Amino acid sequence: MNKANLSLILVVFAMTVSCQRIDRTKPPKTKDLPAFKLPSTFETTLPNGLRVVLVEDRRFPLVTLRLAFEGGSKFDPKDLPGLAQATASLLTEGTANRPSKQIAEELAEIGGALQAAAGPDGLILQGNVLAENLPRLLDLLADVTLNASFPQDEVQLYKKRRTQELIAERSEAAFWADEKINAVVFGSHPYGRLNPTPESIARLDRDRLIQFRDSRLAPNNAVLILLGALPPREETLKLIRARFEAWTKKDLAQPPAPEFPAPARQILLIDRPGSVQADVRIGHLAVDRAHPDYFPLLVANTILGGGASSRMFMNIREKQGFAYDAHSSLQPRKTAGLFTAVTQVRNEVLEPAVKAVEEELQRLIREPVPAEELNDTKNYLSGNFVMGLETQNGLANQLATVKLMGLPDSYLETFTARVRAVTPAEIQAVAAKYFSPESASLVVVGDASKIRATLEKFGKVTVEKAQ
Repeated sequence: MNKANLSLILVVFAMTVSCQRIDRTKPPKTKDLPAFKLPSTFETTLPNGLRVVLVEDRRFPLVTLRLAFEGGSKFDPKDLPGLAQATASLLTEGTANRPSKQIAEELAEIGGALQAAAGPDGLILQGNVLAENLPRLLDLLADVTLNASFPQDEVQLYKKRRTQELIAERSEAAFWADEKINAVVFGSHPYGRLNPTPESIARLDRDRLIQFRDSRLAPNNAVLILLGALPPREETLKLIRARFEAWTKKDLAQPPAPEFPAPARQILLIDRPGSVQADVRIGHLAVDRAHPDYFPLLVANTILGGGASSRMFMNIREKQGFAYDAHSSLQPRKTAGLFTAVTQVRNEVLEPAVKAVEEELQRLIREPVPAEELNDTKNYLSGNFVMGLETQNGLANQLATVKLMGLPDSYLETFTARVRAVTPAEIQAVAAKYFSPESASLVVVGDASKIRATLEKFGKVTVEKAQ
């Protein structure tokens, strides 16, 4: 090809490109993400009731594990809130075979990590290690699960540390706002108790910790998840059986009945003298992940306050300038859930700020969500969900949630499809059920002498001290 012909071809190509109309004011359309596909998975149950889930992931020479129990704070005795949390924290602080220091040294030696935490529904041991050291991590996991001894010195150290942490937490308005909105929405159910009290920490002792461990840490109340570069299946199962097969079944107490107050308008002011701003929560009883309303409610919550492009953020922060933070959250439990709209504002703008939040709630009830906004929200939710499953920790956490919450095995693989299936009409319907200010609780933490009169414009106000 000579230079003249080449030049002609380039000119024609340039003219063709220039004739194409490209609207550079709009971002390119985002293609729908493919549905998540779970890696190769094997499930079985040992004779003692321990459920085992094995998931292959050979991208890295690592193994991540979860040992999950239905043993969260909903099982705390009424006189001892924080017991599940304390049990989880102390499981790895000494056993009948290893003191705390030895556990820490062995974990460091194998390049591993092992810790436990408790939430409202579950108590979960979580760990990770280089694949070649999986047998040794399983040794430690079995030891802390079956033989935790709660040494007296470690219990005392925990009590001192937790007391100091609680003092610091109680100095924050957000602590009281979260504590009280849970108490108002869930009532006397244990879901309404988020944290220990100074009195319950003082009452905590080794006997109560052992009782809690023995009542909830049972093989027929557990699921063990191993994810990563696992040995061949039979070898992996042999490792598990050798450490857990002798673990005996237990009779388990039933969880508390899911009985909650009927949602109703109420206003609670937590008096915190000297506060120069008001910490606001508007809350309503919501649903668990298995409920038909969950996915429409998830999408509605994200539109309302689920990020920096949400309606609350753009209006209350960006447009009105009332607050630095304005968001909403949906926190599903196993048998219910909590929806909250959250902001913190200066005392002098409390009235217009509350009105602005309530107007955004009403707008979702009153008006269908525009197609572009709905599509963007679905892309955001789907993208975040799929990206969160790319890591071993992310996938292990989601698998533990599925098993603990009794969700179908298809939950993870159908998540994005169910998000994308949500319609504007469904959003309006769930907003009417769960967002209506007429049936929501309003909790505000602030200086009662300065903001009580403002709140009384919204209805009858009950005042409590922050103590």
